Amino acid sequence: MDSWVAARRRLSRVSASRKSENREKPGISDKNPFKHNIMNIIKTYAFLLMLLAAAMANAQSENPKREFRGAWLHVIGQTQWQNKSTAQAQQYIREQLDLLADAGCNAVIFQVRPTADALYKSELEPWSAWLTGKRGKAPQPEWDPLQYALDEAHARGMEFHAWLNPYRVTSSPKDVLPASHASKKHPERFVKFNGQTFFDPAYQENRDFICKVVDDIVSRYDVDAIHIDDYFYPYPANGRKFDGDGASYARFGNGMGRDDWRRHNVDLLIEQLHSTIKGRKPWVRFGVSPFGIWRNSSSDPRGSRSSGLQNYDDLYADPLLWAKKGWIDYLAPQLYWSLDTRAAPSRHLAEWWNDNANGVDVYIGQDVKRTMDSADPDNNDSNELDTKVRLSRRLPNVKGNVWWHGYWVTGNYGGVADSLAMKYQSTIALPPAYGDKTRRPAPPTGVRLVKEDGRLFIDWEAPAAGPRQKDTDAVRYVVYEFYPGERPDTELAEAIIALTPYTRLRVADADAAQTVEGNTYIVTSLDRMNRESQPVTLKVK
Repeated sequence: MDSWVAARRRLSRVSASRKSENREKPGISDKNPFKHNIMNIIKTYAFLLMLLAAAMANAQSENPKREFRGAWLHVIGQTQWQNKSTAQAQQYIREQLDLLADAGCNAVIFQVRPTADALYKSELEPWSAWLTGKRGKAPQPEWDPLQYALDEAHARGMEFHAWLNPYRVTSSPKDVLPASHASKKHPERFVKFNGQTFFDPAYQENRDFICKVVDDIVSRYDVDAIHIDDYFYPYPANGRKFDGDGASYARFGNGMGRDDWRRHNVDLLIEQLHSTIKGRKPWVRFGVSPFGIWRNSSSDPRGSRSSGLQNYDDLYADPLLWAKKGWIDYLAPQLYWSLDTRAAPSRHLAEWWNDNANGVDVYIGQDVKRTMDSADPDNNDSNELDTKVRLSRRLPNVKGNVWWHGYWVTGNYGGVADSLAMKYQSTIALPPAYGDKTRRPAPPTGVRLVKEDGRLFIDWEAPAAGPRQKDTDAVRYVVYEFYPGERPDTELAEAIIALTPYTRLRVADADAAQTVEGNTYIVTSLDRMNRESQPVTLKVK
């Protein structure tokens, strides 16, 4: 591709991502919540000038058309939420999602249940103290952070993964539980370790309750995935491993070895969660983000060349089994170390998880701070970002990255957001597709060019939907743009100018109509499993 054409594409893609008109629902421009003030506009154009220089130097993009580009937004430990009014918290969510979208992210993993509590309206668990400062205290005026963040993510064409911690009830000895809490009524079903309280994984009543919480979320909210993190049995602390389940082992152990019995308890929850999610909405994915080491090779010849804490032996979690059994849809191992850390080299661990994916997609959990703080002399680079991204794209079972944590991305720690926006995530990527690849959504209809209010839009109609949700429902649309003389190719990542839930996209101001003359636009539908429809083509005369 001609270098100037490629550079122009790269510039226009990021420029389009920063145009608020393409994020808003048509017809509500007078209430646009994403308008930039004058300083933001100045910053945007300064950014675009930098981008143009970078684009000319690296015109041939290696960015794939499909890639998971997620970011974790945690609430636990984030006391700023407690100090915000409802309006301020909502603005904060919008700002965080805007910045993630500007950095090229297409998914947010948002924490909604950190400690057996809720950042949403729940009849099963109390409002989270991390939101309001006191467990059970509702925000005033009352609002639903899960629903709000979900709607705002979807408005930007991003996936929303609801992130829960299954077993943790308290995060410190200072946490106060109400007298009505299940741990007060049924203390035998809970364990304590290192000053924290946990559901005992041995009890079927606990597994049923956790699944009831997940079913409540999946049934009431249009989430794209349920995501659980790395906390299963408690992490070792103060030089000792968890030892607080003697009573339940005596009651339920049934002659099994203690470690095998603990792993079996966790397996039962994962299997039941899978059945719960798929029984309610088969298209909702179930993802797990395990600690980055399954087992060390010193413990198991199948393990990795590492010497750190182990999922299998220390947390009693066997994510390889869950993948092999088909109980999960993706793994996001937390490879938070530098490339060549002695005890846990993330370079080798990325390859190990790729080789042991057992049929599910792998997204690498990347620690932003450590990545940007660690020099990469082998790559003649001041940080490890380039090598880590290129490694993830070279491995066939690794389908993307998740950035820990998202606040470091939105804060542009070490320039990471600039690097993602200008290079590694400068093009729009579709998330990986799931399910039966022979099934696909119906294409949009009536694709046309429309002039309205001094602007030019590409408009289309959504395919007809039935009265009940189904996996092939069209929920987003992909718009491709090709310049005069180009051969339309929908596999070209740089040709994508929008991934949107709406049926309209602004392409130019009316006084610049000549800039789209001779262009070809292609519009496709994406369904709930990210499968793409047949293309519909519009040639501008």
